[in-house]
Amino acid sequence: MSKLKIIVGTTRPTRAADRVAPWVASVAAAHERFEVEVLDLRDWPLPFFSEHFGTIGDIHDPTYSEPVVKAWNAKIKDADACVVVTGEYNHSVPGVLKNAIDSVWVSNAFRNKPVAVVGYSAGIGGGIRAIEHLAQIMVEAEAVPLRNTVVIPFVDDAFDDAGRPTSPVMSAGLAVALDDLAWWSAALEQARAAGELPPGRARLRAAVLDAESRRR
Repeated sequence: MSKLKIIVGTTRPTRAADRVAPWVASVAAAHERFEVEVLDLRDWPLPFFSEHFGTIGDIHDPTYSEPVVKAWNAKIKDADACVVVTGEYNHSVPGVLKNAIDSVWVSNAFRNKPVAVVGYSAGIGGGIRAIEHLAQIMVEAEAVPLRNTVVIPFVDDAFDDAGRPTSPVMSAGLAVALDDLAWWSAALEQARAAGELPPGRARLRAAVLDAESRRR
């Protein structure tokens, strides 16, 4: 079974994620391919990103500036796949979510792992602009963002009193996303086990240094 981390990407007291995330977690837990853990950013008081090579200690076993940052990196490193539950703030992702992704630094813990997104908003957009922006962010983290996502417009009316989705499109969308996530997770786990290239930035820097040394 793939280790699936569900990241709850908002921390506001009135967040709609408290309706969305339990549904996502329950459906994922019922999927026979996943071992599910919910990572609620309320439980991860990460400092505003300020890591640099002077704060991480040994690059092969980073200590980081605070223990919670090291623990967060280790938790993401333990994942085989992720689902991010996010609202949309000013046409993008919540700042606390961006900070959590930025804080996965040096460990490359998102690298070569699939990421699905469940986005929501109070209006008709359904968080789609946050979903699209998050795809760009995850590409830079060298993760594998999936095409199929779950879009939840008018989130205040999206669930009944029992916490069930009121639209069959939501249920179908999550089923498709989880099936895709399971396939990609299995494929990428096998690929990682066979060996991984160093991160692209490191290879590029090495190539530039080699070229410069050849010119001397």
